[in-house]
Amino acid sequence: MSSMLQDSQLTDEVEVVWLEDPADLDYVRQALDKVHARRGRPRYERDGRLIGFTNLKAGAASDPDSGLFARRTFFLLPHDRDNDPAGPYEVGAPGEAVDPRTIEPGKVGAKTPRSQKGRAADVAPAGR
Repeated sequence: MSSMLQDSQLTDEVEVVWLEDPADLDYVRQALDKVHARRGRPRYERDGRLIGFTNLKAGAASDPDSGLFARRTFFLLPHDRDNDPAGPYEVGAPGEAVDPRTIEPGKVGAKTPRSQKGRAADVAPAGR
């Protein structure tokens, strides 16, 4: 699905679950995936690793055609800055990358200087 998410697509989210501590990550990729359940760890079929996901409220509706639920996943690929600091994203970030410190249920994560420009050590923390 599109990397350009809107808050209106996330109204049924109630919780963000982190499988890894995102505090030291400059960015995570976010995607809206179609999955079989409202809650719990979704199936992950990309290269790289799943960093986190959202859970939906109990009454969240599934897609009427597929029966699947739209839930966000947060992930990193092998060539992302976390795994390859001198790689293609040494400076800059992929289009779907957001600062994990800005992620909340029902709100699209934000791009920040930390997520878009360089390593965490080189950029001031968010909110300063």
